[in-house]
Amino acid sequence: MQVGVISDIHANRVALDAVFEDMPPVDGVICAGDVVGYNPWPGDCVDRVRDRGIPTVMGNHDRAVASGTGFAFNSMAGAGVEYTREELGEEGIAWLGSLPDERTAFDGRVKIVHGHPDDPDRYTYPDLFDPELLDEEDVLVLGHTHVQHHETYDAGIVMNPGSVGQPRDGDPRAAYAVLDLDAMTVAEHRIGYDIERVERAVGEAGLPEEIGARLRKGR
Repeated sequence: MQVGVISDIHANRVALDAVFEDMPPVDGVICAGDVVGYNPWPGDCVDRVRDRGIPTVMGNHDRAVASGTGFAFNSMAGAGVEYTREELGEEGIAWLGSLPDERTAFDGRVKIVHGHPDDPDRYTYPDLFDPELLDEEDVLVLGHTHVQHHETYDAGIVMNPGSVGQPRDGDPRAAYAVLDLDAMTVAEHRIGYDIERVERAVGEAGLPEEIGARLRKGR
């Protein structure tokens, strides 16, 4: 069984469309949260995830939008939350608010969280990957760090597909992964997209210019 794994879309419709176009045939897609935030297409990205019936968990930006709080976000992130609440509409905000912090898929073989199994807002970078993060599942999917990585242990796989809409591992290309649940392997993928188009849209939306500019750096 082939599973497409995405995370941290952050309202980047151009990157998300590039990922869906590049993704090989899969039996399903799952998402580790933060569908919205930062970029100017929150409604389009929510619709794409909902229309495909993609099992998704709540990211910290999703929660901030749904709850109307900004947490301790920097000015860029805070601006993205405010913009999303203005643009998304009640139905989209309600959908974000309905997302769980944790869920399983594929008969419990895959657990999906945003940050860490014990804390959805905890950053779990690759050097913190450990087989003890696994419980009864075969695969633990994390997001939040925007850093693409996976480790395979005797107990199973811990993986982060990287960020679709705002990579932070030095590679500006949109990131995703394909999980083979039969072979228990992960194929990491990157695909380029029109970053200049996103930069223009960020400016037209009145969002901080750095949101678009940082995409070129993959930071």
